[in-house]
Amino acid sequence: MSSHLPPDAGTRRVRYRWLAVAAIVAVFAAALVWGILPRLEATAALKKETQALNIVTVSVIKPRPGAVSQELILPGNMQAFVDTPIYARTNGYLKHWTADIGAHVKAGQLLAEIDTPEVDDQLHQARADLATAQANFRLAEKTAARWQALLKSESVSQQEADQTQGDMEAKKAALESARYNVARLEKLQSFKKIFAPYDGVITARNVDVGALIDAGSGGGPGKELFHIASTKKLRVYVNVPQGYSRDAVPGVEADVTLAEFPGRAFKGSLVRNSQAIDAASRTMLAEVAVDNPTGELLPGAYAQVHLKLRATNMALVIPVNSLIFRADGIQVAVVLPDERVALKKILLGRDFGTEVEVLSGLDQTDVVIFNPSDSLTSGTKVRVVKEMADKKPG
Repeated sequence: MSSHLPPDAGTRRVRYRWLAVAAIVAVFAAALVWGILPRLEATAALKKETQALNIVTVSVIKPRPGAVSQELILPGNMQAFVDTPIYARTNGYLKHWTADIGAHVKAGQLLAEIDTPEVDDQLHQARADLATAQANFRLAEKTAARWQALLKSESVSQQEADQTQGDMEAKKAALESARYNVARLEKLQSFKKIFAPYDGVITARNVDVGALIDAGSGGGPGKELFHIASTKKLRVYVNVPQGYSRDAVPGVEADVTLAEFPGRAFKGSLVRNSQAIDAASRTMLAEVAVDNPTGELLPGAYAQVHLKLRATNMALVIPVNSLIFRADGIQVAVVLPDERVALKKILLGRDFGTEVEVLSGLDQTDVVIFNPSDSLTSGTKVRVVKEMADKKPG
């Protein structure tokens, strides 16, 4: 018998070997697909996630335009438009008075009358002196005329004629002095009647009948008889903070409110300001005029003034949490189109509490990072995850 296998048996053996190799390769390929590739993908995903986590995530907000007008509420002190103390211009005793406190008086109305016996006697004496001076002047005038006529005929000397002429001129000067003295005492006597200088309200009466009236002839100040105030229009003075001084200009509308008139507002307007900042308080004094035809508003009262200010410069408003405080000034971080950070130096205006006004350094189209990190620098890559809602200052 022959020891060789049939040809078909050898072929099958080779085929089985190749099938075994193919099976082994398939097993390795499956192991690669189901084991190694997921690990590679997981590694790539982890790397990508790690890179993503290294990018700072930020919330942003867009600046909004500031209000064109705003209401500034300030405490105010109301005063009469005209407030005048009334003194006597002559000495004597108060004869009677006709107006007491709270009385509404008209301009030229009699308020009181003073009895002035000494001034009356001085006036009588002055009139007598005036009559004497008139008589002396007439005599000196006639004498001078007579001597001038005699001088033409050389009956008298030139020296004698000149003496009579000089005596006449002296008597004329004495006559003028007597006339002015009479006029002075007549004016002084007219001061015995006290009249109201304008329409107003008597707010004080400091004398009574029989009181000694001293016009200050002793060198000291005279005693105030009455105090009158014009209340048809009132002045309300307020101290405007320096930050609002440029907007508090004449013509600004104002409402005045008082606790004793709940729900009511009295219309007024800012008429003038001091054009200067007080160094102690950093405020500017401003005056608001308020009409008071019925006299409801009282001088000296405390009031609140609501100024309707219009902004002179259109500024932007951002939250306080958007500010970055650095050694070289206040900055904000904005996100550029390539999602990188740029730091901008800004100039602040008024502080609204939770928001601030930006006067320069920022555009309305800028995207500002809300609550930025202190370590944030220019060029940092960021990812915007949230845009904060726009809020108005409270």
